[in-house]
Formats: sequence, structure tokens, C-alpha cells
Amino acid sequence: MKVHNTLGPGFQEVIYQRCLAIELERAGLGFQREQEHTIYYEDIDVGTRRADFVVDEQVVVELKALVKLEDVHIAQAKNYTVAYDFPKGLLINFGGQSLEYKLMFNPKYHPKPNSENSANQLNPDPGKNSENSKIQ
Repeated sequence: MKVHNTLGPGFQEVIYQRCLAIELERAGLGFQREQEHTIYYEDIDVGTRRADFVVDEQVVVELKALVKLEDVHIAQAKNYTVAYDFPKGLLINFGGQSLEYKLMFNPKYHPKPNSENSANQLNPDPGKNSENSKIQ
């Protein structure tokens, strides 16, 4: 929100990426920018795509700088969330007069072994881990 309030609409996506990286760093969040991911079709490598951001290895973030989000952009962000196998995805559009965002959940998510999420699989009461689902 701070990036949009400071810059407003009208800049290219890369400018918002750079500013968001500054804010994520200031917030002390672990993130990677432009992280490349392999896309598979029936277990066959069919190419790669880059995520704008991956935050704390939990959330894939796709940025846009458009006047208005359209269904195709939402579908793209949902597909990336599933294809990259992250539990959550976040689509943020900095291009409108108001900041637009959409939070996506991956119904096909498979926690990776040796990750924090492995412990969550053992907990039969997901409500006890509710703070893990917060996005700041």
C-alpha cells in the first residue's frame, strides 16, 4: 500500500517491483525477485517462467501496472500459484487509481519435505496454525 500511496499509478511494472523490494527488505521479509520456475506438463518440462517475487518461500507475488485487472490476469496469477506449487499467491495491480489485489489459495499445494509446512501436516487442527496464514 505504501508503494502505491507514494508513487501513485502511471509507472512501469519494474519501478513498482524495485520499490516493493525496498519495502519487503525494510519489513525484514525473506524474498527472491524474478525467481525462475520450471513449468511441467504431465511431468514433462515445457519451459520456465519467472515469478515477480517469492516471499518467505510461501507466497508467489505477481505484479501488474494496468489501468484495471482483467480475468486473464487473475487466471495467470492463479495458474502460477498452482504451477509453482506455493500455498498462496498474491496479484497486486499498481496501475489503477486505487491499489487492486487478489489473494489466491492453491487447492493442490504439496508441502515440500524439510519445510516449516511439514510440521503443519502433522497437526490435525489447522486452526492452531492460523497465524501461518496471515499475509502482512
